[in-house]
Amino acid sequence: HYTSVRRSRMGKLNVALLRYLSKEDFRVLTAVEMGMKNHEIVPVGLIVSIAGLKHGGCCKILKELTHHKLLCYEHRKVNGYRLTFAGYDYLALNVFANRDTIFSVGNQIGVGKESDIYVVANSEGKKFALKLHRLGRTSFRKLKEKRDYHCHRRSTSWIYLSRLAAMKEYGFMKALKERGFPVPAPVDFNRHCVVMQLVDGYPLCQIHSLKEPALLYSKLMDLIVQLGNCGLIHCDFNEFNILLNDKGYPTIIDFPQMVSTAHPNAKWYFERDVQCVQEFFKHKGYESELLPKFSDLQRVDTADVELCASGFTKEMQHDSDELHTDFRYSELEEVESFDDTCSEVEQEEMPELTVHHGSSSSDSSSHDSSQSLDRIQELSLHNGEKTVKQLGVEKNPSDVCYIHGNGSVVRHLAKKTFEKKVKESHNSSSVNKRKSHKRGQ
Repeated sequence: HYTSVRRSRMGKLNVALLRYLSKEDFRVLTAVEMGMKNHEIVPVGLIVSIAGLKHGGCCKILKELTHHKLLCYEHRKVNGYRLTFAGYDYLALNVFANRDTIFSVGNQIGVGKESDIYVVANSEGKKFALKLHRLGRTSFRKLKEKRDYHCHRRSTSWIYLSRLAAMKEYGFMKALKERGFPVPAPVDFNRHCVVMQLVDGYPLCQIHSLKEPALLYSKLMDLIVQLGNCGLIHCDFNEFNILLNDKGYPTIIDFPQMVSTAHPNAKWYFERDVQCVQEFFKHKGYESELLPKFSDLQRVDTADVELCASGFTKEMQHDSDELHTDFRYSELEEVESFDDTCSEVEQEEMPELTVHHGSSSSDSSSHDSSQSLDRIQELSLHNGEKTVKQLGVEKNPSDVCYIHGNGSVVRHLAKKTFEKKVKESHNSSSVNKRKSHKRGQ
């Protein structure tokens, strides 16, 4: 797969063996990975059954992979194998190679307490940054106490936690990039690896002198406030996670530890981010009394709800849904009164519905622009047997909630899907009537 990789060992990632592995080798690696979902040590018999290979050939492959340190053999009550980070790297890199995301791997450009970063390139020669999450290092062993990746699980492997961290980081980067934040553009992710844009800049901690410290200070504080207004707190906003290019524009990196502003310790995290920026500029000889406060945040987005950030519980999700709903309580009361009137209608099979768009000319002329964008529209059938009420918002008219005449909510469906389902039900009812008519004859 990789034709331009170096044979020498690059940091802790040696991909020279990747080109020589066969499909059977990756089947065995995948079998061990699947077995580790329920087993800390995967027995040989389970590996053979999952891989779908003969026992002798599978055992030979296991020994070869163990020799290359892609697997590790454990002597315990139940002898078996477990996947190493090197084997996990190969599984992810093989997927990237098949997707044509990565064609070659370069040098290591960064290392942290929970990740390694390498320069990679695709077949066209375009360079990216590859971040490998490596949770569980001796320098950061208290991760299970400080992060909630594992939720309420009692025991989890470091490989699984690394996978969760990569998923979180990719989700945060994608959402922040869509909202216009200065973050690297995410390209692809698989397992514990994230491929992102290679930023042309240097870490802020490596820059000795700043041309305009006041302007940069203001930009960084504004970014902290903007993140808070979206419901997110970085929790590690310091000079090590801020890249600065030649033009003086900052770029934020490292997102797995982000939490919601609804987190119990959100205020403390927010003040710590502000203090980190303040202390850095104080060492550079610039001080300012202008500091953002947690109480000044004004929520304008629900990014923490969309990304299920840490600290956002189900109860808060329910409250947020009620807070950001597009329907007024008065309109909901009209729906209830409408359902009461429709409860007297006889329960019969629903015929085909003809849904009309908009309202009449008299209604449109009496419509006031100062009114809310919410709209409630009553649609009647031609035969007058049943009535259907349509609730929608002009901002997104495709999201429609249809309510039967008996008051039961069908589900939030697009209009075309609803009409299709009603048409199918009408066709099936007509077919049943024909069959009953033939039986009567």
